[in-house]
Amino acid sequence: MTGLLVVVLVVAGVLVLGRRTGDRTATPTPSASSGSTGSGDPVRAGQAFLTGWVDPDGRVVRRDQGGDTVSEGQAYAMLVAAGLDDRDTFARVWSWTRSHLLRRDGTLSWRWDDGQVVDRSSAADADLDAARALVLAGHRFGDASLTAAGVALGRAVLDTETVSTRAGLVLVAGNWATTPDDDRYAYNPSYASPAAYAVLATASGDQRWEALLTGSRAATAAATVGGLPADWAVIGSDGAVTATAGPAGRGSDGVRYSYDAARLPIRYAEACEPADRRLAAALTDRLASPPTGTAALDRDGRPVTANRSPVAAVGRAAAEAAAGDRQAARDALDVADQVQATTPTYYGAAWVALGRLMLQTDDLGGCPPLR
Repeated sequence: MTGLLVVVLVVAGVLVLGRRTGDRTATPTPSASSGSTGSGDPVRAGQAFLTGWVDPDGRVVRRDQGGDTVSEGQAYAMLVAAGLDDRDTFARVWSWTRSHLLRRDGTLSWRWDDGQVVDRSSAADADLDAARALVLAGHRFGDASLTAAGVALGRAVLDTETVSTRAGLVLVAGNWATTPDDDRYAYNPSYASPAAYAVLATASGDQRWEALLTGSRAATAAATVGGLPADWAVIGSDGAVTATAGPAGRGSDGVRYSYDAARLPIRYAEACEPADRRLAAALTDRLASPPTGTAALDRDGRPVTANRSPVAAVGRAAAEAAAGDRQAARDALDVADQVQATTPTYYGAAWVALGRLMLQTDDLGGCPPLR
C-alpha cells in the first residue's frame, strides 16, 4: 500500500487483431503546427500535441494515418489537458469521447472513422488512461461529476478487462480478450499503469486496484525475464507470459520491442513503489546499446530497423531516469524532441508530451523521477 498512499498525497495536493500495433508507422502528413515538440518543456510539449492533433469539436485526429480516431488518442488528450490545467480542451475532448465512443458496458469503442464507430471492441489502455484523466480532472477542476465518471469507467475496466491468474489480477488487452484461447489471454505488457491504478484506488476505494497493481507487477516481471518486453504477449492462467508476434500471435513483424512496448518503462518509471520503478530500471542495459530512439529492437536490444521514433527515445529516457541517470534521461528526451520535429506523428507528439509530464511533473498523479 505504500505506493497508493504516496499517490493519495500527490493527488490531494494538487479490435481488429493486429491493427493497433501495425498502424503506428504510417507516413506522416500532419498539419503545419504538428511538428512542434515544445523544446524540452512539458507544458509546451503538451500544448503542441493538443494544438496539432485535436480538432475544435474535441476529436483527436490521426492526420498521419488517414484521419481516423482511436480511443487511445482521446485518452491521451484528456491526460494532457488535465495535466496542463486546460479545462476547455478537456471538456471538448471528453464530450466528443462520451458522445461517440462510450459503450453500454461503460468502456470505449476503440476506433472511429468516416463518421462512425468501425470497431466496437475496447482497448484496455485507453479506458484506463481515460479513467485516470477523469479523476485527475475532477480534482483539478473541482468537478465531482468528472470524478464520478472516472470511477465508473475504472469500474468498467475492472469488471470487463481483467482476469484472475496465478500471478494475480491482470489487465488484458480489452473486453475481447477475457475469453481464453488454449487457457491463455491476449496481453499487452505496456497497458499496465501503476500510477493510474493508484489514482483510481484513491478515488474509488475499490480494493481491486491494489490487487491489479500487485498482479501487474508480477506479470510485468514475467514479461521482462530474459529480455525486453515484447509489444504483445499472452498470459496463461498460471501467470506465465509468452511473447508473441502481435495480438494472439497474428502479427507479421515477429516478436519485437517497438511502438507499444516502449511505453512500459515510461509507465513504470513514474510509479511510486520502488519495486515497480526497478522494473523500468532493469531495462536500461538492453536499451543503452542501440542508437537512442531506434524504433524497433529484438528482445536482446538489437536493432531490427534503422527507423527512429520519439516514443522509443522517451522509453529509453524513462529507464535511465528510473535507474538514477538523470543526464542520460534528459539527453534521451532531447532526442525524442528532435525525432518528432524531423518526422512529426500523432503518436510521437502524444508521447513526447506524456513522457515529459509523467517523468518531469507530478501533474498526472505519479512520482516523477526527473522532477
